[in-house]
Amino acid sequence: MDRLLSIPLLLLFAGAASIAMMGPAILALYVEDFHDARSFLHSSLLGFLVTSLLVITRTGLPNNRNDLRQLFALLLAFILLPAMLAVPFHQAVRNTSFLNAYVEMVSALTTTGATLFDPARLSLAEHLWRAQVGWMGGLLMWIAAAAILAPLTLGGFEVTAVSEPGQGTAPGAAHRDKADPRQRLARAVHALVPTYIGLTLALWLLLMVTGDTPFVAICHAMSTMATSGISPIGGLEQAPSGFWGEAVVFCFLFFALSRLTFSNDTSAARRQGLLNDPEFRIGISIVAAVPLILFARHWLASFDIGTEENVVLALRAFWGAAFTTLSFLTTTGFESADWAQAQGWSGLNTPGLILMGLAIIGGGVATTAGGVKLLRVFILYLNGKRELERLIHPNSVGRSGLLSRRTRREGAFIAWVFFMIFALTIAVMVLAFSVQGIAFEGAFVMTIAGLTNTGPLVALATEMPLPLAQYAPSVKVTLAAAMILGRLEVLAIVVMLSPELWRD
Repeated sequence: MDRLLSIPLLLLFAGAASIAMMGPAILALYVEDFHDARSFLHSSLLGFLVTSLLVITRTGLPNNRNDLRQLFALLLAFILLPAMLAVPFHQAVRNTSFLNAYVEMVSALTTTGATLFDPARLSLAEHLWRAQVGWMGGLLMWIAAAAILAPLTLGGFEVTAVSEPGQGTAPGAAHRDKADPRQRLARAVHALVPTYIGLTLALWLLLMVTGDTPFVAICHAMSTMATSGISPIGGLEQAPSGFWGEAVVFCFLFFALSRLTFSNDTSAARRQGLLNDPEFRIGISIVAAVPLILFARHWLASFDIGTEENVVLALRAFWGAAFTTLSFLTTTGFESADWAQAQGWSGLNTPGLILMGLAIIGGGVATTAGGVKLLRVFILYLNGKRELERLIHPNSVGRSGLLSRRTRREGAFIAWVFFMIFALTIAVMVLAFSVQGIAFEGAFVMTIAGLTNTGPLVALATEMPLPLAQYAPSVKVTLAAAMILGRLEVLAIVVMLSPELWRD
């Protein structure tokens, strides 16, 4: 274990990715797709050989223990690893460019799930590789949140931490963690990997019980846990499991609302139970409120539907709205088979703004979900509520004690700063897409899809799906940059500009 901890993070990621290529190789060999089997097997062996040689060259060299260097290694992983992951995919597909394969792997590793390929175009091994890369990207963010982002008070922890973002250890982290981040990384791997694998296997078994084939079930299970929304059949609504499969996935999507659903290793606020967790509570409130509003809109708009059909249609519409709301709030992007029924029931023919709004809010801090994050939204809500109270009672003293207990004094200010940075980044990315000839609607949807890591928006938020594969190479590179920015967050990029990173 000590030798493994002495290996730089980027090389550890590369070695794990090389070993993971054996999965699609074995599947391709099983279905007698020998070209795909050779592509993944040779890439696995070559990648493992190159990684091993690089590790040997690092033997005996001192290991840098700077936390910011680990953050920089995480950024390099999202930039460089997709090039390595794209090699077997490019070789297997054959009739695509390497840039397309690279963007596809960036989309999968960042758990965005936007695809440039029609599902019918890819083989079983290629579909498995996309889902597997997305699953590994989700696991990477689980580990990075506890071992890298939390000690640096980034990724949402900055609103509850005592120190400035990127400048110190979050409350509850031991002093020895700050001195040796490698031990912290090892503990995070030991604690989270079995949980992540166990939840994925449990979901896989449940989906098979409800009627999915083993292959479709494992792909959807990995995509659900990683909130990548990757599907080998074009979406969850096409799955044989139907309603019961959606119900099972719906339950597992709650793991993306709050980290307390699977771990308390980064709970700086020392919350007492899941039901008292503000992220979980506000997430449940949104999942309940949006379907109810859409449901009530039916009567407000006075749509005519036969009385004998009202009950069945109403239940289907409500379920479709509830599932899709939770799916996009967690930035997964799965669409319910009854979502079309929900649109018809409410009379809402253009739901794109609702889906994008949910994706912008995002899921819980230190989960696989993207977006602004529920904790920041909760802090801004408390601050707004407190300011309204002071308008009515200017001399009141802290009636909203929840704010003082859960955040430091500048927590709301930092949350607001992050939101402004996020909005400014949206403006810059929309401009970047627009100058390349993309219409405003398409540019806006691609920006939100990239920055919130909700790839299915490109197919569902507009009247016609955006043809990503037909865009110019510069547009695809811009989209890849947006996905990486969304996964790491701009605030983390700003912190990496600190002179401390380059001084040590």
